[in-house]
Amino acid sequence: QVQLVESGGGLVQAGGSLRLSCAASGRAFSSYAVGWFRQAPEEEREFVAAISWSGGNIYYADDVKGRFTISRDDAKNTVYLQMNSLKPEDTAVYYCAADYLPWTVVDGPKAYEYWGQGTQVTVSS
Repeated sequence: QVQLVESGGGLVQAGGSLRLSCAASGRAFSSYAVGWFRQAPEEEREFVAAISWSGGNIYYADDVKGRFTISRDDAKNTVYLQMNSLKPEDTAVYYCAADYLPWTVVDGPKAYEYWGQGTQVTVSS
């Protein structure tokens, strides 16, 4: 199995930036797809971005395209989410998830078995 730990969340003003990290255990991490999801209070958990085992396939939710960048460093077993031009509506708990998945299901939270604990991102006006 894979153990995931997110970090890098915090409080930022609108227009600012944050860089989230997802550190994973296990050498098999390099073969897993990794997704970032977020959940605001009283709302469903929603897809943000995903990256394939090779790093060559990347998929973003429409509302973060051009602002967020997902990347991975398999030598460090870490996936990053660089978030720029943050908006108040980006406020949520951000989670990373990993699994060996078909690319067609990487945007579905129910498809993932392994999840981190989440990190809070708050964007003020």
